[in-house]
Amino acid sequence: MRIGVPRETVEGERRVALVPDGIKRLVAKHDVLVERGAGEAAGFTDAAYEAAGARLTDADTALGAELVLKVQRPSEAEAGALREGGAVVALLAPHANEALLARLAARRVTAYAMELVPRTTKAQAMDVLSSQATLAGYKAVLLGASALGRVLPMLTTAAGTLSPARVLVIGAGVAGLQAIATARRLGAVVAGFDVRSAAREQVLSLGATFLESEAVSPGAEGAGGYARELAQDEHQRVLDTIGRALPAMDLVITSAQVPGRPAPRLVTAAMAATMKPGAVVIDLAAETGGNCELTRAGETVVAGGVTILGPANIAATVPAHASQMYSRNLQTFVEYAAQEGGLVTGADDPIAGPMCVTHAGEVRYRRPE
Repeated sequence: MRIGVPRETVEGERRVALVPDGIKRLVAKHDVLVERGAGEAAGFTDAAYEAAGARLTDADTALGAELVLKVQRPSEAEAGALREGGAVVALLAPHANEALLARLAARRVTAYAMELVPRTTKAQAMDVLSSQATLAGYKAVLLGASALGRVLPMLTTAAGTLSPARVLVIGAGVAGLQAIATARRLGAVVAGFDVRSAAREQVLSLGATFLESEAVSPGAEGAGGYARELAQDEHQRVLDTIGRALPAMDLVITSAQVPGRPAPRLVTAAMAATMKPGAVVIDLAAETGGNCELTRAGETVVAGGVTILGPANIAATVPAHASQMYSRNLQTFVEYAAQEGGLVTGADDPIAGPMCVTHAGEVRYRRPE
């Protein structure tokens, strides 16, 4: 099969879909075409791709391959350049891009959304949400530490002792747990919160405290281990718990998301107003609406002396390792889905089935209820 890897064109996107190490494993069975300069922003040279066995080409040739591997969803121009009857694998955000799905279906393109990799043991090495969230959680703490007017660890010096910063991480998924671990390594006093009762043990195992709340329960966990959308009374109990903790915090990192839906609002403007001047909020859910009412995606907002950052595409700010992990996710998927007779497209396939959002001229994706 001929596989194309074009350069990413979205502003600020520095990742590349395949790194040279990933190509080494694929070229034994496939012809891999890489657009010249595709990996430069992530630190991977054209020479490294050639040494790995790839053939360098232009954008149109890469996009015209039988199977195109991308990070971001295709633009309008890129969708038009895809081979009719070909295939594309990328982060498609299908719940928010109905027009793109219709366009791909009209060109009979088979499209796989990497966000829809099922959370099963067999598909674990393909789980791009987890791989990129790991880096997002790490980088969020560094952003917060940089924006704070104080250091994270306790320091004892000849000029006196500096008390450690207090950090609250809301949402103990992959990103949240990595944020907790990173903040602890940097010496902060850390607390974590999640509505899923299973998260309590994970937070405590990292040396952080867990905010106890009546809203925490086994029933708060939905499909795939993610938190489900809460009822109004449950949500209010969550707000009450978080609200009591906020005034003492120097840095708050929010990472709570519900797949296919806007991010839950967990820090209202009124709650942010109770935080101490100089406090910082890093909202990792900014691109899906934000956990904080004051968040603006891609912007920094200052309100009442509190700084709220809504970083967009934060994994792309660590492009070398983000590309390395994403490449492994894609490589594993290709090795699974590319069979002798072509790509696996059956709706009953446990991995490719849920990921396949367009095929044979039809849009298969259905928004979660």
